[in-house]
Amino acid sequence: MIDLLEYRFLIPLVLLLGLAPFYPQPHIVEKFRMLREGTLNRPIDIFDLFWHAWPCALMTYKVVRDLVSR
Repeated sequence: MIDLLEYRFLIPLVLLLGLAPFYPQPHIVEKFRMLREGTLNRPIDIFDLFWHAWPCALMTYKVVRDLVSR
């Protein structure tokens, strides 16, 4: 059975979905900037933040789980 929480699946997912589109700046950078400035108001922007951030959250969970289980 394939474990989707393996690093070989998570790293490309974080790099591709988390940072896409790459030009002119990654969406996640733009959305965090909007969040910091208080301009993250539209529902599509909030959805976009969660869409691009969930792979990073999943990777963080995996790293913490692996470090605690050592």
